[in-house]
Amino acid sequence: MSDFARFLHADGPHPEHAAALQLYGQFVGDWVAEITAHGPDGTTHTAPGEIHFGWVLEGRAVQDVWMIPRPAGAPAFPIAGNWYGTTLRVYDPSITAWRISWFDPGRSVFRQQIGRPRGPDIVQEGTTDSGDLTRWSFTEITEDSFHWLGEAKPATAPGWRLLVDVRARRRKD
Repeated sequence: MSDFARFLHADGPHPEHAAALQLYGQFVGDWVAEITAHGPDGTTHTAPGEIHFGWVLEGRAVQDVWMIPRPAGAPAFPIAGNWYGTTLRVYDPSITAWRISWFDPGRSVFRQQIGRPRGPDIVQEGTTDSGDLTRWSFTEITEDSFHWLGEAKPATAPGWRLLVDVRARRRKD
């Protein structure tokens, strides 16, 4: 392993905020997913994908990689486009929440959000450069599965619109 990878990755959560770090730490591992994109006209398209979560930065953060569709190089995923990006999730004790940054350089999509538990779920909220609100939620969380919802609320329209939903299950191999 290169020095970069060795210094980036961590074996587990940092003890200073170990309990709070488990909010996203519970996802550390490898996941297979079924992704459904929802068009504004009611059309849907479903494709397989995969997600990988790991501890980074002395265990003070969780980073993930989302690849949709899988395998890489597959034809363009209708409605949502192909995703090959990473999220850095850093717990910030000064706001008792997570600062979240999503980077998908292939699509030039970059998002900033704040994540918090909301009942049994995790909800991340932010705003796009154009002023649209974003809400990404982890729901139906178990040890081996979760349901992720990507929603947007345009600044000029009422109500939230479901863009993408992901059903993920932990890979067992």
